[in-house]
Amino acid sequence: MNSILNNSIAKSTSYLEYRTFIAKLAQDGQTSGANPSSDYVNYTKLNESRMHRLDKTLQVVEDVKSFLENLSKEYIWLVIAESWCGDAAQVLPVINKMAEVSDKIDLRIVLRDENEDLMNLFLTDGTKSIPKLIIIDKESVAVVGDFGPRPKPAKQLILDYKAAHGVVDEAAKIELQKWYLADKGVAIQREIVELIK
Repeated sequence: MNSILNNSIAKSTSYLEYRTFIAKLAQDGQTSGANPSSDYVNYTKLNESRMHRLDKTLQVVEDVKSFLENLSKEYIWLVIAESWCGDAAQVLPVINKMAEVSDKIDLRIVLRDENEDLMNLFLTDGTKSIPKLIIIDKESVAVVGDFGPRPKPAKQLILDYKAAHGVVDEAAKIELQKWYLADKGVAIQREIVELIK
């Protein structure tokens, strides 16, 4: 596992590099990953505008901020994402705001389809669901915990919708986006902090 983690970290990008990459894909009518369909191109454009808004408006809540400012250990926060992923567009800006609070967190990002070995270590119920945050102790390269693809209330919303309707369709995705909008990243912040307390 350590060699896979180290290889992924070595080829990872910063949040700013990732955002620049997404903005360019959206501008050029392209998408990341193995499926260059028009739907994925449209998702990438939509996610660019979502991330742009969230980068400007998101706030780290005070107790989370205080906790992160007083971390005693150094961490690498390695996130697996893709430009077309709606959850990544909602979750990554929150993770970035949290990382900005502490000089002990080094946020790095890799693309799922270019890092299959890493993704296979962090499956969700056997699926390659993203985003996936892997919290790594910087000194020992030990995995402290992982988070994703979405916070528990959002996971439950999708499970409930699927139970009621049999599918996760466009209406479900709209409900999920409304939930993210109302929550303002708070559930994500609290769940991630619990992993390192």
